[in-house]
Amino acid sequence: MLKKFFMNMLSSFVGAWIALVLFGVVAVMVGIGIVAKMGSSAAENTNVSKGSVLTIDLSGVIEERETPLDLDYISLLQKDVSRPQTLENLVLAIREAAENKNISAIYLKCNGVSARLATLNALREELIAFKKVGKKVIAYGNYYTNADYFVASMASHLYMNPGGQVMLQGIGGTSLYMKGLFDKIGITFQVVKVGTYKSAVEPYILNEMSQPARAQLDTLYNNMWLYVRESMADMRKELTAENIDSLVSRDFIFLQDASKAVKAGLVDKLVYERAMDDIIAKHIGRDPKKLSFVNPSVLVDQTDLASSMSAKRRIAVVYASGEIVDGGGNGTINYEKFVPLITRLADDDNVKGMVLRVNSPGGAVFGSEQIGEALDYFQSKKKPLVVSMGDVAASGGYWISCCADKIYADPLTITGSIGIFGLIPNAEGLIDKLGVSPQLVATNPQAEFPSLYKAMDERQLAAMQKYVERGYDKFVKRVAKGRKMSEEKVRVIGEGRVWDASSAIRIGLVDEFGGLQSAIDWVAEKANIEGKYNLASYPEIETSFWNLLPELEGMTAEESMAKFINDNYELLLVRFAKSVLGKKHVQAMMPDVDVRFLEVNPN
Repeated sequence: MLKKFFMNMLSSFVGAWIALVLFGVVAVMVGIGIVAKMGSSAAENTNVSKGSVLTIDLSGVIEERETPLDLDYISLLQKDVSRPQTLENLVLAIREAAENKNISAIYLKCNGVSARLATLNALREELIAFKKVGKKVIAYGNYYTNADYFVASMASHLYMNPGGQVMLQGIGGTSLYMKGLFDKIGITFQVVKVGTYKSAVEPYILNEMSQPARAQLDTLYNNMWLYVRESMADMRKELTAENIDSLVSRDFIFLQDASKAVKAGLVDKLVYERAMDDIIAKHIGRDPKKLSFVNPSVLVDQTDLASSMSAKRRIAVVYASGEIVDGGGNGTINYEKFVPLITRLADDDNVKGMVLRVNSPGGAVFGSEQIGEALDYFQSKKKPLVVSMGDVAASGGYWISCCADKIYADPLTITGSIGIFGLIPNAEGLIDKLGVSPQLVATNPQAEFPSLYKAMDERQLAAMQKYVERGYDKFVKRVAKGRKMSEEKVRVIGEGRVWDASSAIRIGLVDEFGGLQSAIDWVAEKANIEGKYNLASYPEIETSFWNLLPELEGMTAEESMAKFINDNYELLLVRFAKSVLGKKHVQAMMPDVDVRFLEVNPN
């Protein structure tokens, strides 16, 4: 038995060393590719020939902004090295295409894009602006998902594969309620919160959604769907918003033959993809043999992406994307890095104003408060501060937004969720099942409070409730001050409730609709630097080896690594458990409202 144990342990060490060696081999291979790519970049020079077409591949995830890849050798073993497209780069490419005389059209290849609704709407609005300069947008899909079609519905010409479908289904989201799971493994959660609608804790303590939670989501989804269907109908003259609802609910259009989509006015014509080159060439008056396609990165490389960080008359665009955390890595808002950044920008005389681009569901109360105070310091320097809300700016995300001089939101932004909760796990049942008996020796009864191994008593629970209520009072006072409304009104519209942007404007949480450019223009006007400013984006993206991963000989870095590595380690459950147990006990976090279009798998 002992021999078997040592053999297993030895094999684990050997496996780890083999993985590290593979990691080194792959790193060298990728490094060689990087050098080759860098060496050839000057020769390519990415010139855009006359009559070129910008191709945008609507597939995969679209994120707000590029972030540094945070990889280790286990990530390589999982082949998890892909980088998603970003809204920032797509917008830059579309704007450059509108101004570039050599770009004649945009070709949307719809292949199943995945993004939240405000991101899709921002992309769609940029494409509409592109059309207004007199250039065409041509869309094609073997099939159109809800998200694809929402974006592509604005196209000048809409084509689809004869074997395809337009899978319009509406908006929705599924929340997994996990009390039954935690009951089985012996973990319970004690909750302290403020806000009837503060439902982020529900999946841990209930088996089904509460009525307040369901009511707020029902209102949210319906308001957002109303905007989406009207937007699509505005661009497809054969359609009305009522027609779209009928096609979805009565006709099951997402299951119908492609010819039904043409008859309904959803698409213009059915063609196979091989015909698209000839069709595009005809639309722009070019010879198909001389047709040239360019991807967004080519145009982004030709833009003045962001002026030097030391340029004078700067507007700082600061991206606050992800969960607000006390510490944390890429893809989060780490106050320990964020606060010094804001302070530095406040003290920099060349920075004339700031646009805070918020895309956050909230997070740690302490981190939210620290960032809010740093933003107050920025404003104390008499510099304009405006917030541009992305997909979501709720709970802690609203905490850091509410005191800005002006707040813009996309019509499909989710915001509000003014509330705080505490979620304290208790693993007493689990350790009992495992036969473990914790023994505490301490000078005071509260030395280990809250404890993972023992439920809180009534006195402890009451103390924790007061702690959370004090945090909520701070939140309410901050919103009241920033939005110039009474605390009583804030408490009425608070209660942890999430709001769509239209409702948020109506109740005073947001000033008006507008995208990132609207916010930039506002700051420039207030700082009296219209037409004379430079843009700089923060936090600065730290260049690392992983950010230089190129495409190697027609393969992505992911595919090239897959040639060497075939194992697939399943770490999702471990990561999930770690994320749940590793959170701070007290959070200003909205419920998990990952609003997306409902989809049918076309395959």
